[in-house]
Amino acid sequence: MPELPEVEVVRAGLERHVVGATITAIEVLHDRPVRRHPGGASGFVAALTGRRIDGARRRGKYLWLPLDNGDAILGHLGMSGQMLVQPAEVPAERHLRVRFLLDGAAEGRQLRFVDQRMFGGLSVSLGGAELPPEIAHIARDPMDPEFDDELFIARLRKRTSGVKRLLLDQGLISGVGNIYADEALWRAGLHGERPGERLTRKQAVELLRHAREVMGAALAQGGTSFDALYVNVNGESGYFDRSLHAYGREDEPCDRCGQAIRRVAFMNRSSYFCPRCQPAPRLTRAR
Repeated sequence: MPELPEVEVVRAGLERHVVGATITAIEVLHDRPVRRHPGGASGFVAALTGRRIDGARRRGKYLWLPLDNGDAILGHLGMSGQMLVQPAEVPAERHLRVRFLLDGAAEGRQLRFVDQRMFGGLSVSLGGAELPPEIAHIARDPMDPEFDDELFIARLRKRTSGVKRLLLDQGLISGVGNIYADEALWRAGLHGERPGERLTRKQAVELLRHAREVMGAALAQGGTSFDALYVNVNGESGYFDRSLHAYGREDEPCDRCGQAIRRVAFMNRSSYFCPRCQPAPRLTRAR
């Protein structure tokens, strides 16, 4: 599933290539991607035709395009969604679901929502140009300049859940997915089951720093997509192409101590960690 750095690459590409463009027409080729819009496909088309795209923003893994009337196009890529900007003459992709014809700043181009598995989707957020109310409950992500470090650390250290579960809690911190959580925990030397309340303040500060560093490194690698017309998230971009220290490395030697990396089931997914560098939590609470 695309995680924060991959979604940020898409946002930056959209900002470069479609901001200022007017939507002249929309084709909904499959109803499922617009299922969250109350008016269905016809209402989706009617609400957006003729609107100008004034920005490209992100909260966690959600994208939205503010419009000139104060509304917004709200999107989530799901597991396989792609937002592609293509010249009109480029043939349609196999799993093209929604096509926006653009004029003005992006004349001759199309914004295409492609989604093989159709877990993602698009909707119109009424009055959502500044922040769609549908995602107002989602916390800021650690790459956001307005992210409150001290508030996050204080809330993290009051929770009894395991720290990996807390890193995936979108109400506490957004954008940290399974891969980045495992990598940040490996760098911090913390076991994912250690309760948040048992972290020292120093450990919490270090964990946040490592999460930022991991995602920043992934974002830097994905940054080559910023100048490309083809804006793509395909499950192989960003950190998926980088050398990982923990995620996906079951039975391989730990880069730090040589112990075999272990995999365990976690929330219908997997967690990867070094049993020596990331020892299981002890029973006493940290001070």
